[in-house]
Amino acid sequence: MESSSFALTEVQRQFRDTMRLFCEERIAPHAAEVDRLAEFPWKSFEACCELELPALGIPEAYGGAGADMVTQAIAAEELSRVCASTSLTILISKLGMLPVMNWGSEELKSNYLPKVAAGAIQASYCLSEADAGSDVAAMRTRAVRDGDDYILTGSKYWITNAGISDVYIVFAKTDPDAGGRGISCFLVEKDWGITVAKHEDKLGMRGSPTGEVVLNEVRVPASHRIGEEGQGFTIAMHTLDRSRPTIGAQAVGIAQGAIDYSATYMKQRNAFGAPIAELQGLRFMLADMATRTEAARALVYRACAMIDHDPTGELTKFGAMAKAFASDTSMSVTIDAVQLLGGYGYTKDFPVERFLRDAKVTQIYEGTNQVQKVVIAREVLKDA
Repeated sequence: MESSSFALTEVQRQFRDTMRLFCEERIAPHAAEVDRLAEFPWKSFEACCELELPALGIPEAYGGAGADMVTQAIAAEELSRVCASTSLTILISKLGMLPVMNWGSEELKSNYLPKVAAGAIQASYCLSEADAGSDVAAMRTRAVRDGDDYILTGSKYWITNAGISDVYIVFAKTDPDAGGRGISCFLVEKDWGITVAKHEDKLGMRGSPTGEVVLNEVRVPASHRIGEEGQGFTIAMHTLDRSRPTIGAQAVGIAQGAIDYSATYMKQRNAFGAPIAELQGLRFMLADMATRTEAARALVYRACAMIDHDPTGELTKFGAMAKAFASDTSMSVTIDAVQLLGGYGYTKDFPVERFLRDAKVTQIYEGTNQVQKVVIAREVLKDA
């Protein structure tokens, strides 16, 4: 791997500075209200569209910016530093379009990628079910061929952007007796009959709607199958390998937001006649928080650089490592941030309790950290 992969280029540093200023001016002012109301952050999303952030992960040939993965990680990190819910508005459509970019027909790419890049439509990724989260092969959603169409029936759970998205990437069994080898992948437009049965009342990421997506004999043209029949499991795992590092970036951003707020608070809050930043025990807590977060950032950037430079190498292992380590770090850092603020940290008047609540789901979605450890161990043993 190129040595430059481990250090930001001048262009990337300038992009980070631009993103930080943008996030503080246009995103941060809405973050608390978005969380309190548990409503989609339309003002923040529209601001992101003005900066053309939905285009970052889309190839230039289809109206996107074609940004490298480290740059995309920087964007996710800076957005999450002030409002993790807003970061999901960008990450989820990229996740939804990854199967189209890597496995879809030219017709699908030309029709949908430019619209996502422009922010005109949004996408969701429909893999999990009530009894098929980590165990993807246990899914029950069916896709039955009917002439030039497929008829899709089933329910998908824990779907990010449910009801907001215009298109849904749906994984369904075309051969129910073949386990994981019987799964296929489809692009389904909302207007074809998708409904949302309910939205979850969540602990964190409250500005990002999560719901149950229901398909009741939804007719989907065969032209909207992504890849071949039976390739769905491969497509799903290939996609998650390439999206997990950006969840790591999201977790790093949440942790950095907690560190920044804690450091400022420590310099302003007085106890025993001096700022609490002078207390060695608290300084050591902050030092540990910053060190763990910097280590997580380096691992995330390495995994992202692999996607750009060496996607056939150890990406599965490093993607899982980046996601698991960064999200565990984010959780521990935000817990410490609440502790540093004492009673104030436990109230909604200060943002660190929101950071803590938002951090928790990064340990769960796109594969729980327990599943990531299974993946990591398998890859390590395979290379032994």
